[in-house]
Amino acid sequence: MTPGRPVPPPLAKPVTLDSSEHRSGTLAAAYGATSPDSGLVPLTVARRTPTADDVEIAIEFCGLCHSDVHATRGEWRIPPYPLVPGHEIVGRVTRVGAGVQEFAPGDRVGVGCMVDSCRECESCLEGLEQYCERGNVGTYGAADPRHGDDITQGGYSTSVVVDRRFVLRIPEALDPAAAAPLLCAGITTYSPLRYFDVEEGDSVGVVGLGGLGHMAVKIAKAMGADVTVFTTSESKFEAARELGADHVVLSKDADAMEAANRSIDVIIDTVAAPHDLNPYFRTLRLDGALFQLGLPADDMPPVSPGLLIRRRLAYAGSLIGGIEETQEMLDFCAEHGVVSDIEIVGAGQLNEAYDRMVAGDVKYRFVLDTATLQEPSERSDA
Repeated sequence: MTPGRPVPPPLAKPVTLDSSEHRSGTLAAAYGATSPDSGLVPLTVARRTPTADDVEIAIEFCGLCHSDVHATRGEWRIPPYPLVPGHEIVGRVTRVGAGVQEFAPGDRVGVGCMVDSCRECESCLEGLEQYCERGNVGTYGAADPRHGDDITQGGYSTSVVVDRRFVLRIPEALDPAAAAPLLCAGITTYSPLRYFDVEEGDSVGVVGLGGLGHMAVKIAKAMGADVTVFTTSESKFEAARELGADHVVLSKDADAMEAANRSIDVIIDTVAAPHDLNPYFRTLRLDGALFQLGLPADDMPPVSPGLLIRRRLAYAGSLIGGIEETQEMLDFCAEHGVVSDIEIVGAGQLNEAYDRMVAGDVKYRFVLDTATLQEPSERSDA
């Protein structure tokens, strides 16, 4: 199951656009939630007219992330409704502002988990916008301070307008639908592997084989690593090997875990449910590291400090990646032919896809084909 970053009574009362907004802005067809239990329903959202630094994008595909389920169902917090999710956006540029030189109409581009940051703090200046000290602006459900604190609406829609600094170039070598999940699952797994400088000859362990886990396997293999998948299910053995894993370990088999002792340099843990990490620490070599990417809703079992101390191990977290690093990841994936394994769904299948995500019934990511969205109404719901 894919961990989170970020289904939905009747539609919210429509908000009528005034005449000036209707002339200058764009209405986009969308699907989103109007309450925690509404399910995903058709909506219309207003997109701003591009300013000098903006890029307007006609969305082709948008990945479905498990965090979208948590967000729309109010499982982390009650968000501002109506809410259009989606932060794995791929599409074509339709127009650009006067100050935009790096993109032109017709370019294939992407938008990931954030659409702005303060641009001034130490993290932002270092290209680590995901760790913005004032808080980055999420692609959906976030107040956008540069645009009157309007609430951002995501990619389950036909168009979006985003500042050029947060738009990414999608290499034409990548299949656009299969590239969409790279903008969350791809960068989320690439970033810690890159931070640890994984290279040929290193040994990488991957805990969990869902949306994040399968990307971790593919990217680590492309970096030249020897990859071990840890899974609680023997039924995942064949799938792990098909993805390129060199070894598969049944983590509930004590003997198998003992055999893996001191064999791994870095572990990418993608499991979003509480689980005991201590057996995995025992598989790490001296100076090894375990990166926690899964975000369980409940407390994890305690970590034994002795295990960390005796091998100088690091237990770390990691959050998506900055814009520069995300572009680096996209270019790396294009060079090595790495994309997500996907199932394309139409708008009418979104609620079923959410239920299947919760059940773990997807290999490995759903992607919305936005051509299946209805035409926008004459009034904006959000």
